[in-house]
Amino acid sequence: MDLSQMSWTRSPEDYSIKEDEIRIKTKPHTDLWQRTYYHFRNDNAPVLQMETEEKYFSFVVKTDFSQSHHRFDQCGIVMYLDSENWLKASVEYENENIQYLGSVVTNHGYSDWATTAIGAGVKVMWYRFSRREDDYRIECSVDGEHFSQMRICHMHEGAGKIRFGLYACSPEDSSFTAVFSNMKIGECAWLPHDGQQPDQES
Repeated sequence: MDLSQMSWTRSPEDYSIKEDEIRIKTKPHTDLWQRTYYHFRNDNAPVLQMETEEKYFSFVVKTDFSQSHHRFDQCGIVMYLDSENWLKASVEYENENIQYLGSVVTNHGYSDWATTAIGAGVKVMWYRFSRREDDYRIECSVDGEHFSQMRICHMHEGAGKIRFGLYACSPEDSSFTAVFSNMKIGECAWLPHDGQQPDQES
C-alpha cells in the first residue's frame, strides 16, 4: 500500500510515517462522537486517510495499542466524510480487566455505538473494512487470517467518493502511542449476497 496517498484530515502533534508502519501519539481530550445520548459533539481526533471512488474493495490494517492505559484510549479504522457522516471501529480501553471492541456509525449528525467486552490482555487487533457501493462491512481478527463480522451498515452520504484510513484518540486526560502496520488494499472480500433476493421495484 502506498502510504504517500494518505493525507491528514487533522494531524496529531506527534507522529511518524515509515514505509510499513504509522505511529500516532494521541493528545488528551480528542475524540469522535455526535450527539446521541451524551448530547455533546466531539470532532477533533487525528484522522489519516486516502481517497477513492472505487465501489468494491477491502482495506486491512493491524493495530497495536499496547500502550493504551486510560479509559476510552482507542485506535482503529475510520471512514470520515465530514463531521456528521463517518464510521469507526476500535478497541477502547476501560480498565485493568476489560476493554470494549466496538464500532460507531454516524449518519447525518447522530452516532450509535455497538460494543462487546473483551479481555484487557488483548493488545493487537486487525480490521478489515469492505465497501459495496454505499454499504459497508467491518470485520476484526486477532491473527490477521480469520476475520469475524462486527457489523454491516449503510452510509447515507457514502455512495460517491469517500475517504478512509486510520485514527487514534484519547477522550480523557491521557495519551498513548498507537501503531498501525500491515496495511493493504485489495479486491472486495465481502462477497455478493447469495440468499434472499432483493425486493423487486414496482
